[in-house]
Amino acid sequence: MEIILLENIINLGNIGDKVKVKSGYGRNFILKQGKALRFNKQNEDFVNKKKDELNKKNIASKNKFLNIAKKINNKTFTFNREAKENGELYGTIKPKEITNQINLETKAEVGPSQIILKDSLNKVGLYIAEINFHAEVKAKISIKIDKIKSK
Repeated sequence: MEIILLENIINLGNIGDKVKVKSGYGRNFILKQGKALRFNKQNEDFVNKKKDELNKKNIASKNKFLNIAKKINNKTFTFNREAKENGELYGTIKPKEITNQINLETKAEVGPSQIILKDSLNKVGLYIAEINFHAEVKAKISIKIDKIKSK
C-alpha cells in the first residue's frame, strides 16, 4: 500500500513523503490515526498545498512534547510490590500502571503506547524505560521496584 505522510513518523518518513507500507499497518494504524492519506494525485496535491500548515502543526506538537519530556526526563518512579523470596513479583508492571504513576507524580500526560520497555518488569530492581513522545522527542525514565516488607 502506498501512502503519503501527514506527519513525521520514526523509521518511516517525514511530512509529504510517499512511502510503501504493509496493508494492515497502513489501514489499521496509520490511516486510522490520521497520520497519512492513501497515495493518489489528488492527495499528493493536497499535501503539497498544506505542507507549510502541517509543518507548523508538527512544530507546535513537538514543542508541547518537549515541555512534557523536560518534566519527566531522568526521573525515577518507584513501585512497591509484593515479591517472592528470590525477588520475583507476583505479576508484572504494565505500561498503563507506569503512565498512571507518571500522571500522578508529575501531571504529565503520557500514553501507555508511548512507553518502550526493553525488559519485562517482573523482578525487584531498577529498570530504564524510554518514552517516545514524537518522532524527534524522547525521554528516559527509571523505574524502581521495591519489595513490600511482609508483616
